[in-house]
Amino acid sequence: MSVSTAGAARADLVADAALALLAERGMRGLTHRAVDEAAGLPQGSTSNVARTRQALLELAVRRLAEREARVLALDALPDPGQGTGAVVDALALATHRALTGDRVLTLARYELALEATRRPELRAHFDATGARFRDVLTALVTGLGSTDPGRHALSLIAWADGLLFSCVAGSFGSRPPGPQELRDSLRELLRGMLDG
Repeated sequence: MSVSTAGAARADLVADAALALLAERGMRGLTHRAVDEAAGLPQGSTSNVARTRQALLELAVRRLAEREARVLALDALPDPGQGTGAVVDALALATHRALTGDRVLTLARYELALEATRRPELRAHFDATGARFRDVLTALVTGLGSTDPGRHALSLIAWADGLLFSCVAGSFGSRPPGPQELRDSLRELLRGMLDG
């Protein structure tokens, strides 16, 4: 393993431990020392990877985006030319995976998003990193024939974010919707956007 590969692996280990701590303890529980302990690293290791709190938060945001892109299978979304049905199926499956497969990522994202409202430098990093998700959905609704892709992408993101929040941290946590319920909701949402 090369030095750069080892460094990247260490950074990912630190970031994954930070995300787990954010989900478990919230922002106040995220310290360099706590990350060292959670990652099973010698004291001071996290500081070698991310010297400041800002650097640690940015590392967590980057890793969160990488892991969420895999959970959502962004690279495997169908071409809009395959039709609305294929898009609905893929988005419903991605949303279901986010609901059931890795709640830690969703909880960590909420912690980071709230912290970004108080730290302009983190907001810039958070928004730039999250632009990939917005761009993918904008291209998707454009390909489906949207007459207002920016607004429709926002509606789709708001639907997903609202659903995730309600089922992970809100009052619908005891029974998240299944894949068919998600397909039905998405079909209704897209029909309203695209057939209007």
